[in-house]
Amino acid sequence: MEEKKLDTNSIIGFILIFGILLYMLYTNQPSPEEIEAKKQAEIEQKAVEKQPKANQETLVTTSEDFSPDLVNDSIQLEQIKTKLGAFAYATSIATESDKETVVTTELLTLKFTNKGGFLSEVKLNEFVNHDSIPIYIIKDGNSVFNINFGTTDNRILNTQDLFFQPIVTNNGDNTVVSMRLKVSELQFLEYRYEVKPNDYMIDFTIRSQGLDNLINGAYPINLDWQLKSKRQSKSISYENRYTRLTYEYEGGKIDKLKQIGDDEEVEKDLSWLSYRQHFFSNILVPAKPISSATLVSKDLVENEDIDTVFTKQYASKFALNFSGGQINDNFGLYYGPTDSKVLKQYNKNLEESIPFGWGIFGWINKALFIPLFSWLSSFLPYGIAIIVMTIMVKIVLSFVQYKQFLSQAKMKILKPELEAIREKYKDNKLKAQQETMALQNKAGASPLSGCLPGLMQIPVFYALFMFFPTAFDLRQKSFLWADDLSSYDAIANLPFNIPFYGDHVSLFPILAAIAIFFYMKMTTGQQMASQAPPQEGMPDMTKMMKYMIYFSPILMLFFFNNYASGLSLYYFVSNLISIGIMLVIKNYIINEDKVLAKIEVSKSKPKKQNKFQRKMQEMMEQAEKQKQIQNKKKK
Repeated sequence: MEEKKLDTNSIIGFILIFGILLYMLYTNQPSPEEIEAKKQAEIEQKAVEKQPKANQETLVTTSEDFSPDLVNDSIQLEQIKTKLGAFAYATSIATESDKETVVTTELLTLKFTNKGGFLSEVKLNEFVNHDSIPIYIIKDGNSVFNINFGTTDNRILNTQDLFFQPIVTNNGDNTVVSMRLKVSELQFLEYRYEVKPNDYMIDFTIRSQGLDNLINGAYPINLDWQLKSKRQSKSISYENRYTRLTYEYEGGKIDKLKQIGDDEEVEKDLSWLSYRQHFFSNILVPAKPISSATLVSKDLVENEDIDTVFTKQYASKFALNFSGGQINDNFGLYYGPTDSKVLKQYNKNLEESIPFGWGIFGWINKALFIPLFSWLSSFLPYGIAIIVMTIMVKIVLSFVQYKQFLSQAKMKILKPELEAIREKYKDNKLKAQQETMALQNKAGASPLSGCLPGLMQIPVFYALFMFFPTAFDLRQKSFLWADDLSSYDAIANLPFNIPFYGDHVSLFPILAAIAIFFYMKMTTGQQMASQAPPQEGMPDMTKMMKYMIYFSPILMLFFFNNYASGLSLYYFVSNLISIGIMLVIKNYIINEDKVLAKIEVSKSKPKKQNKFQRKMQEMMEQAEKQKQIQNKKKK
């Protein structure tokens, strides 16, 4: 085995490291003022504890180690002091471990617990869930808010296990709740909440006073914020699809953790964190961006029939600012609806936590459909507003249907000539393609002229697909037999569960599937009439279209059975209108004899090719020449 030796570079490296350590020790040595303050703190601490300093091992305390209910004599108090050091003072003055402070506004009912000093219950006063039970974002221990920090006497403490003293005051119309974890009457860690009337946002401050000699800045002071999101809707799987941890980072970028399954990310420069629960959100908004945070999301919905309580578990962990020996961080805490109108009021870009769709799809929703639907629903019932909006959208897009139907009509008229060309050049596929393109070019009947307008409908289709499931205005709004347009419209409950379908029957998806079937029957019938026989080696599009006539309605039936009934209502009305528009175009607008006459006139005129057509023509001619050369070589 080769003997390991220190080379010159290693020696130089050790010398540099040693020099750096000496420099750090020199620059970090305490000033005379800090030495004097530390001595004074030690004197005060000894007076409180009345015992020698604890051993040098780091002690990690938990809530099982102490409770104010156990402080019955001096021996027990001394035991708590041994575990908590100077922070035993908070336990000694606490009289009830489970005491809560309640603050009620028009919008929120808040409960602050002495143990941990954070919110133990948050109720939204204006909303109820699918079972008419009030909406609780926090209740029954589903939330954790804990600061983990080290002390100068080598202890690791967690605020969730310690006892805060509440002080309630008023600041004008605002209610201020100060929860203080005390070391003495003038030394404490404070959670300060300022609750405003008619506001879902709470001003929240974490600060320390006089703890510079007790908190060990060498340890990271980490904030751990967790939440298990409660089920609020009829379908837990549908709700879970729109329940995601969303955040803004690097000055305006929006991202999310996984929709399905577990996910963990470390992100920097965070402007806000949203624990979105479909129609309700818990958002943390720091006054200054969080430099780095670990974000975790766990999917709790494994089986809808078994787990009907929680959808996802969220966790965020990041370091608090510790400057000048003190903690001082300001936040906003939002507990309220995931409603774009409400979130926009805070001018923090919080509305971007709602999944309107990416790119152009989100822009269409924010610029068009959200304002339009908000205006219509301001004077119409919500179901009628959906129908009116659908009619308006279909009228605007009716020219697309006209272009598609006109293209199909032209191809149907040219079909005999196209079949004659293929028969004439059946032994020369390239020549057949050249002649086919030449005929279509002269007649102005390119197949692409029908496809391209159809592509224009895709952004609108997808934008509406994202709009209806996230439209807060539709929540618990009824129409006909649907009692909630934001959820499924069950007309019958099944005694069993059908995979991918569910345990109920929704009516609007059935109506939409029927409408889609007849619409596709009409459109694909027109397309098959204009479809030329398939070329050798090419798929038979006629058979594929026949399959799609049946496959699309079945897909609609299964996929949308658990979706928002407002979306199914839109598709039902949309396809009914499309059928009507197509009948009008076919019977009253497009006359095939006139179209044929226009084609004949167009064929008689010289037609200038565009760049794409010229390029395709050149490629085909080159391919034809190469084929001729290969045939000559074979001979």
